Amino acid sequence: MITIAIDAMGGDFGPLITVPGALKCLEIVPDLRLILIGDENQISPLIPRNLQSFVEIVHTDQCISMDEKPSRALRGLPNSSMKLAIQAVSEKSADAIVSAGNTGALMAISRHILQTLPGIDRPAIMARLPVKEGATYMLDLGANVDCQAEHLYQFAIMGAAFAAANGHVIQPKVALLNVGVESIKGNQQVRLASHQIAQSEALNYIGFIEGNELFSGKADVIVCDGFVGNVALKASEGVMRLAAEKIHDRFSVWWLRWLGLMLRPFLKSLTKELDPTYLNGALLVGLQGIVVKGHGSSDVQSYTNAVMQAYREVANKSNDHFEEIMNQIEF
Repeated sequence: MITIAIDAMGGDFGPLITVPGALKCLEIVPDLRLILIGDENQISPLIPRNLQSFVEIVHTDQCISMDEKPSRALRGLPNSSMKLAIQAVSEKSADAIVSAGNTGALMAISRHILQTLPGIDRPAIMARLPVKEGATYMLDLGANVDCQAEHLYQFAIMGAAFAAANGHVIQPKVALLNVGVESIKGNQQVRLASHQIAQSEALNYIGFIEGNELFSGKADVIVCDGFVGNVALKASEGVMRLAAEKIHDRFSVWWLRWLGLMLRPFLKSLTKELDPTYLNGALLVGLQGIVVKGHGSSDVQSYTNAVMQAYREVANKSNDHFEEIMNQIEF
């Protein structure tokens, strides 16, 4: 059995989304067990009787709000649903944790309890971007708003190691996200990071990449600080959602409705590839444990996908393969 701890109180809507979203996973995979951590009075009524044997509820009345300062969340709320969920991974009673809660708090508490891998100062949020062929991994997507060149270099190492472990790429191509491809472009930290990454024999560095090439497949790993990464990701998600709505609207016109019916399987498949709802679930890499971050505004389906992402990470032993490669790299 694979056990996943759920921060049931995390996110904009709490148990009304997290509990049904997590329970849907029990219908998809037979070897899953859930630990739902939060207010039992809110959680328990949402669990059908036929699923109760697959679920454990850990009660707590402490919850980290979305605007809580990370320092307060770490020290002032010792029994928060997020902290207890992370502790479950640390104590080996859970294989992974999923939270749609406060990003800063999730990073601070995970870093404090699980600890980072040797040579890594900060964990980073990483997601898999849809490209024409294969995959592109992008980090950081919001965990570290201000980064030094050394941090960007470490993100490059982690991204390349993960791509090699899970993308079956021998020498992943690494790029830095920048405002131009010329060597003089970008702020000082990006230019310093570019020089440091280029000097590393462990990395296959291809230089700078611009925002319009995020989904080109030109790079296997795209590195940036959390501020730039989060803005780029949210903007991309907005464009993807707009494109999906535009396609739907076009085929809603009565004289194109028949064509829409013929293309429905194709359009449904395309939506799953591009719609942010189906892409929810980013990994907090660099930790000694599996932590998956869901969107704060997750609906039931997107939260289900975040939990399934955690399940796949455990089932595929992705973190084990990642750590093996990290241990072989000289920083």
